[in-house]
Amino acid sequence: MPENTVTAPLAPMEPEDVAAAFAYIRAMQADDIDTACAVANDTGPELHRLLLDVAARVFIPITAEDDHDGEPCAHSFLAAALGRLLLELLCHGVCLGGVPGVADTITRFTENILTEDHGDVADVLRQLEAAGMKQAMEAHPPHRTTA
Repeated sequence: MPENTVTAPLAPMEPEDVAAAFAYIRAMQADDIDTACAVANDTGPELHRLLLDVAARVFIPITAEDDHDGEPCAHSFLAAALGRLLLELLCHGVCLGGVPGVADTITRFTENILTEDHGDVADVLRQLEAAGMKQAMEAHPPHRTTA
């Protein structure tokens, strides 16, 4: 991932990577440990990188700071909300470095930042997955074979 991810566009993920990452995130969000373990086993150690790719695509566009000559702007509240989210994560003792911690962080960010009054997190995760899948399919269209 580039060092300056705010200004450098992220390369689209592969469609199967988007599907695997969000299958794991949704399973963890629903406390479906059996499905989460099955996805983790099928994906292997690559799942950690995939979740970090999703996290970057969720967090970066939302937390990118607008430049208004150092004056607070409409998005200034995000820094405070993000701080509260990180404090909540620390209070819950979540290990942020592991696969479950990354998935939990994405879910909590979605709940605290991307939903109205902690609305339907699962619906927002489906929307994020659909956006990631659309980008992936546009960048990596299925190969057609001629018979």
